Amino acid sequence: MIYSRRLSSILLFVLCLLLLSACSERTYLWQSVKGQMDLMSRARPIDDILAQNDEPQNIRDQLSKVVTLREFAISSLSLPDSGSYREYADLERPYAVWNLVVAPELSLELNQWCFPVVGCVTYRGYFDEESASSLAQKFSVQGFDVDVYGVQAYSTLNWFDDPVLNTFLYNDDIHLAALLFHEMAHQVVYVPDDTLFNESFAKTVEMEGLRRWLQSSGSDDLWKQCLQREDQLADFHKLLAMTSAELRQIYASKLDNTQKRLAKQEILTHAFDDYDSLKESWDGYDGFDAWMQSGLNNARLSSMSTYNDLVPAFQTLLRHVDNDLQKFYIEVKVLGALPEDERLVALKLLLPSPEHESGHTVRVD
Repeated sequence: MIYSRRLSSILLFVLCLLLLSACSERTYLWQSVKGQMDLMSRARPIDDILAQNDEPQNIRDQLSKVVTLREFAISSLSLPDSGSYREYADLERPYAVWNLVVAPELSLELNQWCFPVVGCVTYRGYFDEESASSLAQKFSVQGFDVDVYGVQAYSTLNWFDDPVLNTFLYNDDIHLAALLFHEMAHQVVYVPDDTLFNESFAKTVEMEGLRRWLQSSGSDDLWKQCLQREDQLADFHKLLAMTSAELRQIYASKLDNTQKRLAKQEILTHAFDDYDSLKESWDGYDGFDAWMQSGLNNARLSSMSTYNDLVPAFQTLLRHVDNDLQKFYIEVKVLGALPEDERLVALKLLLPSPEHESGHTVRVD
């Protein structure tokens, strides 16, 4: 009965999408719907799984942590007590979806795709890697820079009750908590057509949630480790941001395209030397090696910056309301209701000046 109601809801939703969409997008939207239907058909109540003991012990242990983290998110982070993350679905694959991002050969502006309901986004998600890679190849042949990357979780923004996925459970405790807090934050505020706003907000809630969770459990050492990891992430993003700034300067110059291509390759090669130096300053920490080994291009650089650039602004806003998350959510909703240009100006006014930056952007004391 529950699945029948879900199926009816999905079919009604997809009918609306297909009627609102251009013919060229209907095949893509249909694969999205089939993927979502498959995902939801696999969902089982976590309470039943824990009671029946019919899953391996390591799965049940992780799901028990999810239950605790979800309760903490609701009681201590004022995140919504919706129907999401009460069920578990094993997708039998390492990622929930694969995202494709595309940028021109000599520009850092990501291609946008626009859809009914969610608006415009700078990525295109697929439920199977082959479809994403196939389209990426088509763009690559046309001379675009492309990247396909796996995503462990996504939010349906309260359209459906999102289950916990097997992809969540590959994480250690810190990453599991971060992922859950981040995805639940998307259910609080979502602004169509503004990936930067949405992801920076969710990242801010994620970090504040980690701070409260680890400190409430007396895990001060883990919180310090978390801050150190975020420091390293901030350093890494600064390296990528400097690389992007150098590329933008070249792309905006009066050099001809052949010269721009040569300069682009030189800048990207130099970025790897800078990364080696950065690793030395981290005493050899190699947590970003896998990402770097996949190569650098315009699409990869731009997609990394999208998720973090406004986090310091949101953290400043959180401090302005004395770390009261309920007041913070109200302020964020007010910002989200502004026209895009006004919203961006308001957030940029909250960004700390360079001389007041402390090396990382995640500490909210």
